[in-house]
This record gives sequence, structure tokens and C-alpha cells, in this order.
Amino acid sequence: MKSATALKNWLAERTPEQLTVLLELRALPQAVGYGQGLRTLGQLADHLLSDVSVSRALGSLNAGDLRLLAAVAQISDKEYGPAPTSSVPSHGYMVRQEPALDPASRAVPRAEVLRRLAPDATTRAAVEEALKRLAGLALVLPPHGGKVAVPALLHYRSAEFQGYGRPVGPLLTAAFNAPEVHAIADRLGVGRDTTRDGSQRRVVTFLQDAGKVRELAARAPSAARDLLDKLVPGPPLLRTHCFVTRYGYYSGPSSKFTVRPGGSGDAGTDWLAEHGLLLPVGTDLAELPYEIAHALRDDTAPDLHLTPPVLTRTTPLPASTDGQAQAAAGAAAWHAELVLRAVATQPLAIRKAGGITVRDTRRVAKDAGTSEEQARLWLDLAANADLLAPHQDQASVPAPRGRGRGRKQAPEPPVRLLPTPRYDTWITLPPAQRLLPLLATWGVVPEIFTYWPADNDQSPVALISPTDTMAAVLRRGILDALATLPTGHGTTTRGLDELLDCATWFRPALTPFLGTPDLQSRAKATLAEAELLGVTAHGALTTTGHALRSLLHTGAVLHFPAVPGAGPDLTGHPPLADAVCNLQLALDTLMPTPRTTVRFQADLTATVTGAAAPDLTDLLTTCAQRESEGHATVWRITPASLRRAFDTGLDAGTLLERLTDVSEGGTPLPQPLTYTIKDIARAHGRLRVVRSTCCIRSDDEHLITEVAHTRGLTKLGLRKIAPTVLISTAPPKDTLTALRAAGYTPVLEAETGTTVLERAPQERAEPRMPEFAQAHPHYAPGPATAPALAAALLHPQDSRNDRKGQRRHLS
Repeated sequence: MKSATALKNWLAERTPEQLTVLLELRALPQAVGYGQGLRTLGQLADHLLSDVSVSRALGSLNAGDLRLLAAVAQISDKEYGPAPTSSVPSHGYMVRQEPALDPASRAVPRAEVLRRLAPDATTRAAVEEALKRLAGLALVLPPHGGKVAVPALLHYRSAEFQGYGRPVGPLLTAAFNAPEVHAIADRLGVGRDTTRDGSQRRVVTFLQDAGKVRELAARAPSAARDLLDKLVPGPPLLRTHCFVTRYGYYSGPSSKFTVRPGGSGDAGTDWLAEHGLLLPVGTDLAELPYEIAHALRDDTAPDLHLTPPVLTRTTPLPASTDGQAQAAAGAAAWHAELVLRAVATQPLAIRKAGGITVRDTRRVAKDAGTSEEQARLWLDLAANADLLAPHQDQASVPAPRGRGRGRKQAPEPPVRLLPTPRYDTWITLPPAQRLLPLLATWGVVPEIFTYWPADNDQSPVALISPTDTMAAVLRRGILDALATLPTGHGTTTRGLDELLDCATWFRPALTPFLGTPDLQSRAKATLAEAELLGVTAHGALTTTGHALRSLLHTGAVLHFPAVPGAGPDLTGHPPLADAVCNLQLALDTLMPTPRTTVRFQADLTATVTGAAAPDLTDLLTTCAQRESEGHATVWRITPASLRRAFDTGLDAGTLLERLTDVSEGGTPLPQPLTYTIKDIARAHGRLRVVRSTCCIRSDDEHLITEVAHTRGLTKLGLRKIAPTVLISTAPPKDTLTALRAAGYTPVLEAETGTTVLERAPQERAEPRMPEFAQAHPHYAPGPATAPALAAALLHPQDSRNDRKGQRRHLS
């Protein structure tokens, strides 16, 4: 049976949930191609066998699974011989030969796979489990009986997966002109031909003889043999200075090379280059040809490494680990709330070049009592969680009409960062629920917000566009690596390299960056953010960290900019919904129930032990000033904070009643606090600013006289027109501001004589986070989401009936 037919039959036996997971990983509509779509299980089977779908799936595997698949293809090579182009690794491109290879024609007995790869019972169980897992991803193809078949791409790239380079013939053709080929032929002792092609054929014939290659390597200098020992196992690439471009200019795709005159200073590398065992493929980059590595390798079973490397640089966790995680999560929810409250009170201006101005960031950080770096983190996470969004005001001046030159264009309205309607719900939630969307966003967003490249001379700004595709890969790799720690142990600061090695096993895409200072800086920033959010504590995953890791393993990253747990409906995505519920449960367990009472003291302070409930926070924010925070938050009630409360329309009786209701243990308010509230209330509103052209009135004639002679109010142009009335040349808003700056406590009065409550308008920006169906726009026909596509493929008749019903309804 052909592979496509067997795969189609296997797909028909999947449940909707199983097919949904497979579609999200390997066949999302945008991955199929514009206008193609998937209408039948046969088309889906063909797509799953295609190179683009297989490559997408391979990118999600760990190193152990990749090596297992490559090992199966290697066994197939020994059984059937190399597949077409299988000895020509792509390194960025692939030359496909026709006809296409059917994987069923290269299936190998399962017993042979286990015999070569599983010498003992423990390894056999691990291989069997891995084959079963890969079968669920359609990377081990059905039928899953006595034989094992893998997709064609693995056969085509078998040599590359084994760490081989490209064949010597194409490499010689691309690298050298005739003089260099003739020189290699002379050094190998095969004699030069009259033509370049003839000399190259002699060189290739010599190097394709494994026995002659081994004899040549045995005669090589010790430095050259040492270098071969490193290159033969793979990878086959080497940074070297032994080649230069033939004409001295920077190398391009068609550049020819020559051995550096006078040598590179590395005798071993120069010897290999002179004998054609190392060939140039770019500026300062050389490659060991396939034939050389194949001749010098031992014919032994591949080392699979189905389990990740063991982390050895660990330290026992202290007893305070849970307390630190709880404190970190509580502080994270608290600071995020304060940052977003500051934005809601005074929206932030967005620069034309993008980002929030440094001045506004510093103001928000000061209001929230946190560092600028953390303030930027909360702003960016909130923006990607759709709690904040840019908003452009409508132009107040209409654009000029006509075609006349020189007309001055109306200025563009400013763009500001405002809360979205989701913020209004979010701010009323308990801390554990407020932290959920921020934590989920941190897990999937393609950016490390607290990392700023050393070569970027600009000041760090908030509200940057997340474009770092490796950020989520690194984050998941680190969380997976931390999950391998022994119970009760955490990593140490000296174990970063070891941690990254383990992370690279889980996420092989990190391999090219391993050992670079940039990757280490990114990893340090990622670990610092994880500790700040309570994902880790003392170098180990917390309960929240394990739950977040489980969410990432459901493929949550695939849906960004839609963030599971931050708004989109999860109906039809049971694995995501369950993972989000588990993350919320972990947060609820970690963070205690918010406090609804406060302890008032005679020195006019109010202390809340633990996290305050939203209603309590709103009350204290209205009438008090936050003084310190930590395990307990201290607020101080001052005359200025009380005047601010009375400006919102509260009176002394109402405020005293509300404060008494939240007093810890139902105890009466301290007498000094009661007296202070009543004293400020008596003085509040003795001055009345009339909203006409602007008048100031008061029943206290002496107070009016005092105000009229106050030197700091001369800019208002005050003039006494009656014993109890002054007029001002400034508008009411400016008059109120000046009087308050001078130490008075006026209120605004309407024309009817009633007090006007001064409340800032609640401006909101439109939400931007898409639903799952709109997260990745595409133009292919058919259902837009994986659950709907799975249902349509498994039950095409029901899908056709639904479409007919929709057409009848529209007609």
C-alpha cells in the first residue's frame, strides 16, 4: 500500500481532538499555501507527506526524537542504498529529483530498528515510546505494524542529519578553477589531466575510494588528524583562514577560491586543504566532503541520546522556596496593577518612531514604585495581553480642501496608549486572576522585553513590536531544561552553560547560537523575568512554572498574537482550555485570598497584610497615599489625599462609614483619623469656583479678602466685585489649579449651585487581540480554524449540508 493511502486511512480513524492537534502543528491553513486549502483527507495526507509540513514538524522535536528519525533513515540507507539526493545535504537548499520517493518503498523492519538502536530493555522501552509519540505526529508513517517508515524528506536529508557534508564533486566545481584542481591532483598522486574536468574526475575517483582515503589520513600530520577527529563525527563545517577569494574581493555565490599564499598559520588545516580533504564554501568557511567522513567513520549504531543531558551544577532548595515564589507572584500582580492604573489615570504618549517616551516610562515607574526596566516589562506584557492598546484621537481641525500649493496640512492627531475595555474587567479580579493573562502572554510572546542588545545605542523603550522568533524557543527550552532538575534542587549561577546545553537538547534550533555571548545574555534576561513572575524560585520551577510549561506544550505559541488565557474563546480547543485552567489553579493555590480589611493606626497609617482586594485598593487609592510595600502594604492618610477624596464627591460621613466597614476586626477608627477627616471636610469647599467667566465665591468674607491679596494668585487677575465674590480672568480649570497650588481647597460649582464632581473621562482603546480564527489571516478556502477543519474533514457530508443551509438562509 502506498504511503499516502495508508496515511489517509489512518487519518480517518482519528478523533476530532487528535486531528485538531495534528492540524495545528503541521497543517494550519497558512502553512498549506495561498488558495490551496484542504478539502479531503487525501489532500491532507499528501500535505503531511510534503517537505514543508515535515520540516514544520521537525522544528518542534527534541534532539532525541530527531536522532531517532535520522537513525531510521540511516538504517534504510544500509538496507536499500542511499536515496536520491540523500548524500547531498541541503545546507539551505535542496535539489529534488523525480519521481518523488514513496516512503513505503524504504520501510525497514521494526525488529531491525530495535536490534540496532536498543541493545537493552531500558533503551528498547524508550525507543518504543518515542516511535509511538512520533507516530501520533505522522512522522512515523502508518501502518504501524512490523515495519517502520519515515517521510521522504528524512531520506533525502539522511546524510545531513548524520552530520555529513556535501559530495566532493559539486564542492570542487563550486570552489575552484582549473589551477587549484590540477594542484590537488598532483598532491594526491593521481596525475593531472589535460583538462580541468579530467583532473577533477581523477580527484573524485580517488576520494571515493574509502581505502585510499584511510591510507591518506594515516599519513597526515598529527595536527591534521586531530582536526579530522573533530570534523568526521559532524557537523562538517569549520571556520578557517586557509582559503581566500581568487581575485581578492568579498566572496559571493559564484566566487572561486584558492589556498591562501604562505599558508594560514595552521599546518593541519593547510594540509587538509592542499589535499582536497577540506573545501571552501564561503568566506572563512570550509566543509569536509561526504566521502571523507564516510570513509573515516566507524560503522557503529548511532548514539541516540533519547534523554536530555543531566544537570549536575545544582544546589538544594531552601525551605523558603514556596514563600519566595508566592512573594514574587504577589509583587508581580501588584506592580502590574499599579502600572496599569497609572496609565488609566494619565495615558502615555507614543512616539512617532514607536515606543513610549523615556520621560513617561519614568513617571509610570515612579507612580508604581518599581524600576524603569520592570515598568517597561509590565507595559509590554499588558499591551500584548490586550489590556492596553494604542489609540489615535480624531482630528479636531478638518483637512484643508482644494489643490492649492503651499496649504498647511493639519497635524496628525497624537497616538496614546490607553486601557482597553478588557482592563475594566481585569482590574476588578483578584491578583491570581490578574496575573494569568500576563503570565500566559510572557510564555508565548516572541520577544524578551528586558533584553536590550549591547550594540543598540538607543535608550530602551517600552511598547516594542515582538519580532524575536527565537525568544519563545529559548524560553520553552529553558523551562524544559529546568523541569529535569532533581526534586528539591535548583540551578546555580555557574550552571548557565550546562543549562543552555540541556535547553538545546529540547530545542535544537538553538544549536547555532550555543556558546555565543548573545545567547547567554538572552538566557539571563529570560531567567530574571521568570523569577520576577514567580515562574522560578532559587533556580527551580515553581508549581506555576510547571503549569506554564504544560501550557506551552499544548502548542499555545502557534496561535500568537492570540494568547490562550488572555481573552480568546477556547471552545473547540480542549487541550488549551485544560492547560489554562491548570495554570489558573496553580496561581490560585500559590497566591492567598486577597485581603478585604485594613488595620488603621493613630499615626494615620493603614496597613494591609498581603494582597488587597480590588475594592479595598480603590478605596485606599482614593483617600490615601501608598508609602511602602512588601509582605504588607502601608498607606498614609494625609490632608492632601483626603482633599483628593472629597474632590471626587465623597463627604466626611460616607468616607468614615466606608473606612469603618473595612477596619480589621471591626474595630473603631482611631480618634486622630476621625478628627482629621472631619477637619479637612469642614474646610473643603469653603471656596466655590463658579463656572461662568470665572467667578470665585465664598460665604466667608475674610477668606475672599485673603485670596484677593494672595501674591501667588496675581496671574489670575482677581478682582473683588462683592464682599463674597471674586472674578478671575483665567478659565475655571486653571483657576482651580492655581488655588490648590496656593494651599486652598476649592470645588467646582455648576450654574445651578450644585458641586461638580471632577472625574477624568475614562477613555478606552479598541481591543486588538484576534480570535484564533483571525490570528493568522489566510486566503485558502474552507474552515479557518483547526477544530472546524478537523470536523469538516472527518464529516464532509455534515459540512456540505451546513453550507447548503447557509446558502438557503442567505437567499
